[in-house]
Amino acid sequence: MTIAARITKPARTKKRQRFSFEEFCKIIQDGQKADLLDGAIYIASPDNTDAGKLYTWLHALLGYYVNTMDLGELFGQRIAFRLADDYGPEPDIAFVKKSRTHLIERGYVNGPPDLAIEIVSPDSIDRDYKLKLNAYESFGVSEYWIVDEEQHRVVLLRRNKKGEFQEVSPRKGVLKSNVLGGFWFKPEWLWMNPLPRLRLVLNQILGPLMRDTQ
Repeated sequence: MTIAARITKPARTKKRQRFSFEEFCKIIQDGQKADLLDGAIYIASPDNTDAGKLYTWLHALLGYYVNTMDLGELFGQRIAFRLADDYGPEPDIAFVKKSRTHLIERGYVNGPPDLAIEIVSPDSIDRDYKLKLNAYESFGVSEYWIVDEEQHRVVLLRRNKKGEFQEVSPRKGVLKSNVLGGFWFKPEWLWMNPLPRLRLVLNQILGPLMRDTQ
């Protein structure tokens, strides 16, 4: 299924109130998942248990990799990234390179992540495939992963030389990240039930890298 096929036709809406990033931060309570996109606030619905387990597993995998390789900072849900005065998305998972950690403030990150990951839920399809895709592309995110649990599909978008997102196809069932140097994964891992043991997956990913440093 293409990205366009996952986007519904927009409904006609009345003129809405616009919010600034400062107002967004005051309105949204600590622990509440929301996004500010083009001045509109979108409140996230609670995750289903499968999406929750997938998030926990993927965040743990990436967190261990980022920490082991000393690449930068990994963030989970509830962290806003100030892209502009009317844009402040909260990616499900986000990574900031070590060279850009000076942008991290106490309550938010003052700039785009280098990598943004969204786990699609029924109420976030249009946001993840359209609104956030456009925002991440416009404001300089290098890589964007859309993890679609319902479709059992991972869309990996990478910025090309023109500054536009281009979808990267798996090679021999493997997707590789340019932002997380040396990191690769098999999308099929994400749909296994139960999810594979992290230790075994990390040994596959890190094994060759560890041998190269010895």
